[in-house]
Amino acid sequence: MSLVLASKSSARRAILTGAGVAHDAVVPGVDEEAAKARLLARGLGPAEVADALAELKALAVSAHTPGLIIGADQTLDLDGQLYDKAESFGAARERLVLLRGRTHQLHSGVVVADAGHVVWRERVTASLTMRAFSDAFLEAYLSTEGEAALGSVGCYRLEGPGAQLFSRIEGDYFAVLGLPLMGLLAFLRERGEIVA
Repeated sequence: MSLVLASKSSARRAILTGAGVAHDAVVPGVDEEAAKARLLARGLGPAEVADALAELKALAVSAHTPGLIIGADQTLDLDGQLYDKAESFGAARERLVLLRGRTHQLHSGVVVADAGHVVWRERVTASLTMRAFSDAFLEAYLSTEGEAALGSVGCYRLEGPGAQLFSRIEGDYFAVLGLPLMGLLAFLRERGEIVA
């Protein structure tokens, strides 16, 4: 059986590759912004949106691709409000100032589909507290990260210089990176996709 990641995320691919899980990747072709708007209009919160988008991606690829299809999504939740990726360095600066000295949650949903049906899902939440970093650190950080700061909803990569933004992190490291891994690996072993 083949294993396919329904994502264009290089971080998610790197997580699976690093764990020794052979897979292909397919861009799911889902209009995430339109889907997110519909989900929020239905009253779903940030955690439910992450789960629903992961399902949407997995099912979209599963409709035309054989094998186990992994869909994943992540949302940033600050005081119950969902935040999207920053579209500019100015917006990234504003986002980091907003998060500075505060705790936010990252909700990561992962869904596996087979033949157009969901066969497994998990949602994992991590809580991250940013330290009260200086404006000088913020400018140096944005200068160092460059375009990479725009690649995640929080404007940081925990596996990079973004680690210096935090004073406390509670939860699954892989969930912070965008793909909860432990439960997924257990499911893949159970299905015989990887060696138990």
